[in-house]
Amino acid sequence: MNKKDKDQFIKLSHALADVAKVHTLKYFRMDSLSIHSKEELTFDPVTIADRQAEKAMRELIELERPEDGILGEEYPSKTGSTGYTWVLDPIDGTRGYISGAPTWGTLIALNRNGLSIYGVIDQPYIGERFSGGLDEAIFRGPLDNKSLSVSNVKEFRDAVLFSTYPEIGTSEELRGFKQVAEKCKLTRYGLDCYAYGLLAMGNIDIVIEAGLKPYDIQAPIAVIKAAGGNVTNWNGGPAELGGRVLATGSLELHEKALNILKLIS
Repeated sequence: MNKKDKDQFIKLSHALADVAKVHTLKYFRMDSLSIHSKEELTFDPVTIADRQAEKAMRELIELERPEDGILGEEYPSKTGSTGYTWVLDPIDGTRGYISGAPTWGTLIALNRNGLSIYGVIDQPYIGERFSGGLDEAIFRGPLDNKSLSVSNVKEFRDAVLFSTYPEIGTSEELRGFKQVAEKCKLTRYGLDCYAYGLLAMGNIDIVIEAGLKPYDIQAPIAVIKAAGGNVTNWNGGPAELGGRVLATGSLELHEKALNILKLIS
Protein backbone atom coordinates (compact mmCIF):
# COMPACT_ATOMS: atom_id res chain seq x y z
CA MET A 1 0.00 0.00 0.00
CA ASN A 2 1.41 3.40 -0.93
CA LYS A 3 1.55 6.35 1.45
CA LYS A 4 -1.26 8.22 -0.31
CA ASP A 5 -3.70 5.33 0.13
CA LYS A 6 -2.57 4.76 3.71
CA ASP A 7 -3.12 8.41 4.60
CA GLN A 8 -6.55 8.37 2.95
CA PHE A 9 -7.65 5.30 4.89
CA ILE A 10 -6.49 6.75 8.21
CA LYS A 11 -8.07 10.14 7.53
CA LEU A 12 -11.38 8.56 6.50
CA SER A 13 -11.44 6.27 9.53
CA HIS A 14 -11.19 9.23 11.89
CA ALA A 15 -13.71 11.20 9.86
CA LEU A 16 -16.14 8.29 10.28
CA ALA A 17 -15.66 8.37 14.04
CA ASP A 18 -16.24 12.13 14.03
CA VAL A 19 -19.45 11.91 12.04
CA ALA A 20 -20.76 9.05 14.19
CA LYS A 21 -20.30 10.93 17.44
CA VAL A 22 -22.56 13.75 16.27
CA HIS A 23 -25.45 11.28 16.49
CA THR A 24 -24.35 9.12 19.42
CA LEU A 25 -23.72 12.09 21.71
CA LYS A 26 -26.97 13.77 20.70
CA TYR A 27 -28.99 10.99 22.35
CA PHE A 28 -26.65 9.83 25.13
CA ARG A 29 -28.29 10.20 28.58
CA MET A 30 -31.46 11.60 27.00
CA ASP A 31 -34.73 10.53 28.65
CA SER A 32 -36.49 10.54 25.28
CA LEU A 33 -34.18 7.92 23.73
CA SER A 34 -36.28 5.30 21.92
CA ILE A 35 -35.14 1.72 22.53
CA HIS A 36 -36.10 -1.35 20.54
CA SER A 37 -35.01 -4.98 20.74
CA LYS A 38 -33.62 -6.84 17.72
CA GLU A 39 -34.59 -10.19 19.26
CA GLU A 40 -37.98 -11.36 20.46
CA LEU A 41 -36.76 -13.79 23.12
CA THR A 42 -33.78 -11.84 24.45
CA PHE A 43 -33.12 -8.17 25.10
CA ASP A 44 -30.83 -7.04 22.27
CA PRO A 45 -31.29 -3.28 22.28
CA VAL A 46 -30.94 -0.93 19.34
CA THR A 47 -31.61 2.79 19.38
CA ILE A 48 -32.24 5.58 16.93
CA ALA A 49 -28.68 6.70 17.70
CA ASP A 50 -27.29 3.37 16.39
CA ARG A 51 -29.15 3.75 13.13
CA GLN A 52 -28.42 7.42 12.55
CA ALA A 53 -24.72 7.02 13.33
CA GLU A 54 -24.27 4.06 11.01
CA LYS A 55 -26.27 5.76 8.26
CA ALA A 56 -24.01 8.82 8.48
CA MET A 57 -20.87 6.66 8.32
CA ARG A 58 -22.18 4.75 5.33
CA GLU A 59 -22.98 7.96 3.48
CA LEU A 60 -19.44 9.23 4.02
CA ILE A 61 -17.91 5.97 2.77
CA GLU A 62 -20.14 6.09 -0.32
CA LEU A 63 -18.89 9.61 -0.96
CA GLU A 64 -15.17 8.93 -0.44
CA ARG A 65 -14.76 5.23 -1.34
CA PRO A 66 -17.85 4.15 -3.31
CA GLU A 67 -16.31 0.89 -4.58
CA ASP A 68 -15.44 -0.44 -1.11
CA GLY A 69 -17.61 -2.94 0.74
CA ILE A 70 -19.47 -2.15 3.97
CA LEU A 71 -20.39 -4.50 6.82
CA GLY A 72 -22.39 -2.89 9.60
CA GLU A 73 -24.59 -3.88 12.49
CA GLU A 74 -27.76 -2.04 11.59
CA TYR A 75 -28.11 -2.24 7.79
CA PRO A 76 -27.57 -4.86 5.06
CA SER A 77 -24.03 -5.56 3.91
CA LYS A 78 -22.67 -4.10 0.70
CA THR A 79 -20.18 -6.10 -1.38
CA GLY A 80 -17.37 -4.03 -2.84
CA SER A 81 -14.99 -4.53 -5.75
CA THR A 82 -11.70 -3.28 -4.26
CA GLY A 83 -10.92 -5.99 -1.70
CA TYR A 84 -11.48 -3.45 1.09
CA THR A 85 -14.47 -3.58 3.44
CA TRP A 86 -15.40 -1.10 6.15
CA VAL A 87 -16.68 -2.86 9.26
CA LEU A 88 -18.86 -0.62 11.44
CA ASP A 89 -20.44 -0.85 14.87
CA PRO A 90 -21.94 2.56 15.67
CA ILE A 91 -22.54 1.77 19.35
CA ASP A 92 -20.71 -1.21 20.77
CA GLY A 93 -22.15 -1.63 24.26
CA THR A 94 -25.72 -0.49 23.69
CA ARG A 95 -26.76 -1.67 27.16
CA GLY A 96 -24.17 0.63 28.68
CA TYR A 97 -25.26 3.42 26.35
CA ILE A 98 -28.93 3.24 27.33
CA SER A 99 -27.89 3.03 31.00
CA GLY A 100 -25.87 6.24 30.77
CA ALA A 101 -22.52 4.52 31.37
CA PRO A 102 -19.64 5.86 29.23
CA THR A 103 -18.24 2.40 28.52
CA TRP A 104 -19.69 2.09 25.01
CA GLY A 105 -17.82 3.07 21.89
CA THR A 106 -17.92 3.37 18.12
CA LEU A 107 -15.92 0.71 16.28
CA ILE A 108 -14.53 1.25 12.79
CA ALA A 109 -12.32 -1.28 11.02
CA LEU A 110 -10.80 -1.49 7.56
CA ASN A 111 -10.67 -5.09 6.37
CA ARG A 112 -8.59 -6.20 3.41
CA ASN A 113 -9.29 -9.65 1.99
CA GLY A 114 -10.59 -10.97 5.30
CA LEU A 115 -8.04 -9.44 7.68
CA SER A 116 -8.44 -6.32 9.79
CA ILE A 117 -5.66 -3.87 8.90
CA TYR A 118 -6.77 -0.67 10.64
CA GLY A 119 -9.12 0.05 13.50
CA VAL A 120 -10.58 2.82 15.62
CA ILE A 121 -12.16 2.45 19.07
CA ASP A 122 -13.79 5.79 19.90
CA GLN A 123 -15.39 6.80 23.22
CA PRO A 124 -16.57 10.30 22.35
CA TYR A 125 -18.24 11.23 25.65
CA ILE A 126 -14.96 11.12 27.58
CA GLY A 127 -12.98 12.10 24.50
CA GLU A 128 -10.76 9.05 24.15
CA ARG A 129 -9.82 7.39 20.88
CA PHE A 130 -7.62 4.34 20.29
CA SER A 131 -6.41 3.66 16.75
CA GLY A 132 -3.99 1.19 15.27
CA GLY A 133 -2.68 -0.45 12.13
CA LEU A 134 -1.01 0.87 8.97
CA ASP A 135 2.14 1.58 10.98
CA GLU A 136 0.51 3.48 13.83
CA ALA A 137 -0.78 2.71 17.34
CA ILE A 138 -2.04 5.88 18.99
CA PHE A 139 -4.15 6.95 21.97
CA ARG A 140 -5.77 10.38 21.70
CA GLY A 141 -7.27 11.75 24.90
CA PRO A 142 -8.46 15.00 26.47
CA LEU A 143 -5.14 15.47 28.28
CA ASP A 144 -2.56 13.91 25.98
CA ASN A 145 -1.77 11.79 22.96
CA LYS A 146 0.64 8.87 23.18
CA SER A 147 1.72 5.65 21.54
CA LEU A 148 -0.12 2.48 22.46
CA SER A 149 1.85 -0.43 23.87
CA VAL A 150 0.51 -3.56 25.55
CA SER A 151 1.70 -4.88 28.90
CA ASN A 152 4.39 -7.52 29.21
CA VAL A 153 2.72 -9.50 32.01
CA LYS A 154 3.52 -13.16 31.48
CA GLU A 155 1.92 -14.91 34.47
CA PHE A 156 -1.73 -15.31 35.43
CA ARG A 157 -0.96 -14.33 39.02
CA ASP A 158 0.01 -10.84 37.82
CA ALA A 159 -2.74 -10.44 35.22
CA VAL A 160 -5.92 -8.35 35.13
CA LEU A 161 -8.72 -10.03 33.17
CA PHE A 162 -11.81 -8.36 31.70
CA SER A 163 -14.99 -9.66 30.08
CA THR A 164 -18.29 -8.00 29.25
CA TYR A 165 -20.56 -10.35 31.19
CA PRO A 166 -19.99 -12.59 34.24
CA GLU A 167 -22.29 -15.16 32.60
CA ILE A 168 -20.14 -15.40 29.47
CA GLY A 169 -21.48 -17.64 26.69
CA THR A 170 -22.64 -21.20 27.15
CA SER A 171 -22.09 -23.26 30.28
CA GLU A 172 -19.01 -24.81 28.66
CA GLU A 173 -17.62 -21.41 27.67
CA LEU A 174 -18.26 -20.13 31.18
CA ARG A 175 -16.37 -23.09 32.60
CA GLY A 176 -13.35 -22.29 30.43
CA PHE A 177 -13.49 -18.63 31.37
CA LYS A 178 -13.63 -19.43 35.07
CA GLN A 179 -10.62 -21.72 34.78
CA VAL A 180 -8.59 -18.76 33.53
CA ALA A 181 -10.21 -16.21 35.84
CA GLU A 182 -9.48 -18.15 39.02
CA LYS A 183 -5.77 -17.97 38.19
CA CYS A 184 -5.69 -14.20 37.59
CA LYS A 185 -4.89 -11.42 40.04
CA LEU A 186 -8.10 -9.53 39.29
CA THR A 187 -11.23 -10.10 37.18
CA ARG A 188 -13.63 -7.31 36.23
CA TYR A 189 -16.67 -6.98 33.95
CA GLY A 190 -18.77 -4.61 31.91
CA LEU A 191 -16.56 -2.38 29.74
CA ASP A 192 -17.53 -3.69 26.28
CA CYS A 193 -15.08 -2.36 23.65
CA TYR A 194 -13.40 -0.01 26.11
CA ALA A 195 -11.66 -3.01 27.68
CA TYR A 196 -9.84 -3.63 24.40
CA GLY A 197 -8.60 -0.05 24.44
CA LEU A 198 -7.26 -0.52 27.96
CA LEU A 199 -5.52 -3.70 26.84
CA ALA A 200 -3.88 -1.88 23.93
CA MET A 201 -2.73 0.80 26.37
CA GLY A 202 -1.20 -1.74 28.73
CA ASN A 203 -3.54 -1.13 31.67
CA ILE A 204 -5.04 -4.63 31.60
CA ASP A 205 -3.67 -7.93 30.35
CA ILE A 206 -6.43 -10.28 29.11
CA VAL A 207 -9.90 -10.01 27.56
CA ILE A 208 -11.95 -13.18 27.06
CA GLU A 209 -15.34 -13.15 25.34
CA ALA A 210 -17.75 -15.40 23.47
CA GLY A 211 -20.62 -14.87 21.05
CA LEU A 212 -19.08 -11.89 19.27
CA LYS A 213 -20.00 -10.69 15.78
CA PRO A 214 -17.38 -9.59 13.21
CA TYR A 215 -18.21 -5.91 13.78
CA ASP A 216 -17.61 -6.37 17.55
CA ILE A 217 -13.99 -7.43 17.20
CA GLN A 218 -12.39 -6.31 13.94
CA ALA A 219 -11.46 -2.81 15.12
CA PRO A 220 -10.04 -4.11 18.43
CA ILE A 221 -8.01 -6.71 16.51
CA ALA A 222 -6.22 -4.03 14.48
CA VAL A 223 -5.64 -1.73 17.46
CA ILE A 224 -4.33 -4.43 19.79
CA LYS A 225 -2.05 -6.03 17.21
CA ALA A 226 -0.63 -2.63 16.29
CA ALA A 227 0.14 -2.09 19.99
CA GLY A 228 2.07 -5.37 20.09
CA GLY A 229 -0.67 -7.62 21.43
CA ASN A 230 -2.40 -10.81 20.37
CA VAL A 231 -5.98 -11.58 19.33
CA THR A 232 -7.20 -15.03 18.27
CA ASN A 233 -10.17 -17.30 18.65
CA TRP A 234 -10.06 -19.93 21.40
CA ASN A 235 -8.35 -22.35 19.02
CA GLY A 236 -5.55 -19.91 18.28
CA GLY A 237 -6.81 -19.02 14.80
CA PRO A 238 -7.93 -15.69 13.26
CA ALA A 239 -10.68 -13.91 15.20
CA GLU A 240 -12.08 -11.66 12.45
CA LEU A 241 -15.33 -13.66 12.27
CA GLY A 242 -15.99 -13.19 15.98
CA GLY A 243 -17.33 -15.98 18.16
CA ARG A 244 -14.98 -16.98 20.99
CA VAL A 245 -12.21 -14.39 21.32
CA LEU A 246 -9.04 -14.19 23.41
CA ALA A 247 -6.97 -10.99 23.50
CA THR A 248 -3.77 -10.55 25.52
CA GLY A 249 -0.77 -8.31 25.84
CA SER A 250 2.07 -10.81 25.97
CA LEU A 251 2.43 -13.90 23.81
CA GLU A 252 3.38 -15.95 26.87
CA LEU A 253 0.10 -15.11 28.60
CA HIS A 254 -1.80 -15.80 25.39
CA GLU A 255 -0.35 -19.28 25.08
CA LYS A 256 -1.13 -20.08 28.72
CA ALA A 257 -4.76 -19.00 28.28
CA LEU A 258 -5.09 -20.90 24.98
CA ASN A 259 -3.92 -24.09 26.67
CA ILE A 260 -7.02 -23.87 28.86
CA LEU A 261 -9.55 -22.50 26.37
CA LYS A 262 -8.61 -24.95 23.59
CA LEU A 263 -9.96 -27.76 25.75
CA ILE A 264 -13.36 -26.07 25.66
CA SER A 265 -13.21 -25.54 21.90
